Amino acid sequence: MADRDPEAIKKDIDQARDQLAATVDSLAVRANPHRLAEDAKAKIVAFVTKPPVLLTLAGAGTVVVVVVIRRIRRR
Repeated sequence: MADRDPEAIKKDIDQARDQLAATVDSLAVRANPHRLAEDAKAKIVAFVTKPPVLLTLAGAGTVVVVVVIRRIRRR
């Protein structure tokens, strides 16, 4: 084992501690439930506002309304 200066060892430990702290902070931000919910909401809104999806949802909504009206009239 190479002889190392205690100050160099302390410096290495401090550097490793700082890197670990930065990693933990980064993971805490990425795993924040509020941020995850906001990201999911943004992705869903972006997907639903695409024209093909809007047309599909409008068509499905129209079919549901027609079916409900027909069932109400048959009673």
